[in-house]
Amino acid sequence: MADNTPAGSTTDGAIQVGGPRQPIDARVSAPASYDVADFPVPHGREEEWRFTPLERLRGLHDGTAVADGGVKVEVEAPEGVTVETVGRDDARLGRAGKPVDRVAAQAYSSFEKASVVSVPKETVLTEPVRISVHGEGGVAFGHQVVEVGAFAEAVVVIDHTGDATLAANVEFLIGDGAKLTVVSVQDWDGTAVHAGQHTALVGRDASFKSVIVTFGGDLVRLHPRVVYGAPGGEAELYGLYFTDQGQHQEHRLFVDHDTPHCRSNVAYKGALQGKDAHAVWIGDVLIRAEAEGTDTYELNRNLVLTDGARVDSVPNLEIETGEIVGAGHASATGRFDDEQLFYLMARGIPADEARRLVVRGFFAELVQQIGIPDLEERLLAKIETELEASVA
Repeated sequence: MADNTPAGSTTDGAIQVGGPRQPIDARVSAPASYDVADFPVPHGREEEWRFTPLERLRGLHDGTAVADGGVKVEVEAPEGVTVETVGRDDARLGRAGKPVDRVAAQAYSSFEKASVVSVPKETVLTEPVRISVHGEGGVAFGHQVVEVGAFAEAVVVIDHTGDATLAANVEFLIGDGAKLTVVSVQDWDGTAVHAGQHTALVGRDASFKSVIVTFGGDLVRLHPRVVYGAPGGEAELYGLYFTDQGQHQEHRLFVDHDTPHCRSNVAYKGALQGKDAHAVWIGDVLIRAEAEGTDTYELNRNLVLTDGARVDSVPNLEIETGEIVGAGHASATGRFDDEQLFYLMARGIPADEARRLVVRGFFAELVQQIGIPDLEERLLAKIETELEASVA
């Protein structure tokens, strides 16, 4: 059974933008390879590239981008965590899954050194691992691996700042019974370009939580993916994005339920303001015939604050077995709620402050998923800055 919501329709009574798509299982059977030559150069007519302004990728998609410096990676880790810089022949690289598009394959074919962060089995970290990726101009290709041993627990923050043209792959290997929370922040300068594939391999009875936060950059295109290595795995994928004038921010998720008795929950929220602000959210969930006992739900909400902004939101759920616990999706895009604004203003709150309160409330649930007070405060301050800029 496939569920492809047509353009202009809704899944829950609100506006949805998007159109019919190729079935997920057909897209999954498309090439996945470490070799860039296995992928044709995209031209924008392909399903996976139809929303992306290819000319703004600066050659990451067609092989003309050449590494010339780009980013500085630093890792701050608690005691007991191993941090390594390894070569391309390290056996841990590529274990989570192969690149699924040409840019990810280009990144895998082009990086020289990878960083590997390892949390030993049964280790429970009380402080997060902090990975800083700072752009220093130029083009870079990167690869990172975070490996969490059986029954270990860890929180990892990947913080992107500065200016760069970056294509990178990040792998998360979650051992049996382990728990990993990853917060990936895209707080780039306004001229940066970032294309990345995040792939999580979730072990038996393991838990994976991803929180992706996107503010900066000229173009950001992220591809979070989840696969299950054994029954009992759980994945929670959260995201928030604030898309400003001229920015293109694209999040393309895929959860592959190919293992029985696993669970996933997806919730992304975005706000847009300014002329030519463009946000794209693609949520693909595939429940294969062998994945009995699956429980999954995905949600996308978008708040359009000004005229001239565009949202493409397409949830896509494909089910190949009737033996499931539950499955559903919802997508909605709407303008600022004037009734909420009026309610607050009628109680003496100035219009600008009322507007900020509504937007903060819109994002609050997702910000709280981060669980790191200093980072939550920074992101809320960033939202305030974005709103002040729109008022000015």
